[in-house]
Amino acid sequence: MKRPIAYLAGTGRGVPSHVMTNHDFAAIGIETSHDWIVERSGIHQRYIAKNGESTCSMGVDAARKAMQRAGVTPGEIDAIILSTAAPDRPLPSTAVSIQAALGATRAAAFDIAAACSGWIYGLTLAEGMIATGSAETILVVGSEKMSAILDWTDRTTCVLFGDGAGAAVIKRSKAHKGILSSFLRSDGTLADLLYRPPTDAPYVKMQGREIFKYAVRSMSEAVDRALDGARLTGNDIDLLVPHQANVRIIEATAKHANVPLEKVFINVDRYGNTSSASVPIALDEAIECGRVKEGTTALLVAFGAGLTWASMVVRF
Repeated sequence: MKRPIAYLAGTGRGVPSHVMTNHDFAAIGIETSHDWIVERSGIHQRYIAKNGESTCSMGVDAARKAMQRAGVTPGEIDAIILSTAAPDRPLPSTAVSIQAALGATRAAAFDIAAACSGWIYGLTLAEGMIATGSAETILVVGSEKMSAILDWTDRTTCVLFGDGAGAAVIKRSKAHKGILSSFLRSDGTLADLLYRPPTDAPYVKMQGREIFKYAVRSMSEAVDRALDGARLTGNDIDLLVPHQANVRIIEATAKHANVPLEKVFINVDRYGNTSSASVPIALDEAIECGRVKEGTTALLVAFGAGLTWASMVVRF
């Protein structure tokens, strides 16, 4: 089928109220410093869930804002796709909790697990469902309570991540705006570079130097494939919205894509790595602050555990 098939009708984000700065790690006994964290990641602060805030509650907050901006009611939602690495429970899915909280009584709801790439995976699934005619209006959410799956004595991981959620309502395209191309890939032979072990202490484990190398390589490939699929070059991109894991990875990806930094949206300094919530939070902020307008062509790209990587070109 000829693209665009589907477009992003509205976006939203939901984050906890509690902010944890780099200076706060000293209070919990982590031997690190603000300068050490900033030099290696670009992160200054992150949001951490407290007082009963959950993957579901943050996802619901983001979803409601996206639905309001898209002008859709709960009864119009045909499906809810939730990407999360930190579900509130193993069974049933956290997506059905979001469905219940929203009152989207006629929606199918399910979780997907593609880590930091998961929201773009979800958008691609939603586009396919619309293309086949099985749905017309789909809510795609990325929500992560990463603080629940971190070892708070391990400075190599706990300083990098934050909590939050982002969402978008996807509808059938009726004009020339929408998803122009997408690309998904994974390599399970590299799973041990970033994973959660099935033990009594199932916290995130990461080999940071190797992850950095593969992140730059894979996001570069993803950029190339999405641009090729849309028959565009970096010069045609108005805004690059990358996964917010590390400012040096972002800079390397932008350089490879031939997109100047002034066209790159960066908020890793304020959010840290929110896994699959990263790209939708950044995109929603970009829309809110006027970086996305009618006719804007945006390139979304992400990389995560799996290893997975994904990209998408969207015209607004």
